[in-house]
Amino acid sequence: MTEAALGSRVVLRYKLPPGYPQPLTDIIGELVSLTPAVVVRAPDGRVVQVSPDQVVALKALGARPVVTREIRALELAAADGWPGTEQTWVNGWLARFGDGFTRRANSATPLGKADRIGDLYTGDTAERLRAWYAERGQRLRLLLPDRLGAAPDGWEVSDEVQVMAADIANLTLPEGDSLVTVADTPDERWLPLYHYRGESLPEGASAVLGAVREGRLGFGALGSPDTELLAIARAAVTEAPDGRYWVGLSAVEVAPEHRRRGLGLLMCAEMIRWGRDNGATHAYIQVAADNEPAIALYRTLGLVDHHRYRYATAPD
Repeated sequence: MTEAALGSRVVLRYKLPPGYPQPLTDIIGELVSLTPAVVVRAPDGRVVQVSPDQVVALKALGARPVVTREIRALELAAADGWPGTEQTWVNGWLARFGDGFTRRANSATPLGKADRIGDLYTGDTAERLRAWYAERGQRLRLLLPDRLGAAPDGWEVSDEVQVMAADIANLTLPEGDSLVTVADTPDERWLPLYHYRGESLPEGASAVLGAVREGRLGFGALGSPDTELLAIARAAVTEAPDGRYWVGLSAVEVAPEHRRRGLGLLMCAEMIRWGRDNGATHAYIQVAADNEPAIALYRTLGLVDHHRYRYATAPD
């Protein structure tokens, strides 16, 4: 039997009991367990459990292709988890404003139903979006996920982001008493530790950090009440249109003097556990595509590549 990693996509061939018209059959799905039985969960939710002596072959396959509707569903859940302070829909484009703090909270993204998204090249979609952002003192910036939208000619494309995700059931999370405390709002010790792109938080950032649509926020902190915090993270639990509940991680930061000790990995695992305890079934994080150390850390946790997005900014 070929060894395969838990959570990977596999094909399992196994023997059937006497009386079946064929001696063998196959199933393709996620490998849930290897001991004491081999357990595979099919995409339709069906679970097959086979004793090791009945396994003929177990082969790891490439990751299951992510379909377009899954990208849209995850992006909608993520938009609810980081909605900015104002939102509006314009011809199928979700426009968010967050007083300039983060590109995510200050961009428009095509997340409406595919047949209802206004083309930027025709009609009044681009002009309506331009006007909405101009009223707020900003140029129009687009957030364009894979397969959902392309940048118009002449627009500046930048800052590619990797979205990583996982089924929480496939992750190994801490159990027992948590080392991390989670509050509904960030306190006076949490905020100073968070630096966006290496800088202290600007005015208005607290409102963006504390915003969520139809979900729940958790601000995790590692450290005793009488000392400076060692690490922090933000998590948002929101529901996607396909019924999945996602916990999205953001603002993961470790105090400089405590880095390279595994605290970032611990914070992420504890916040995913908090999300699971609050109804989440899946987890995601968004990370700069060129941030190789962070991507390696999240892969160690069990998150895998889901899709990417990038930004496009309108010319003056």
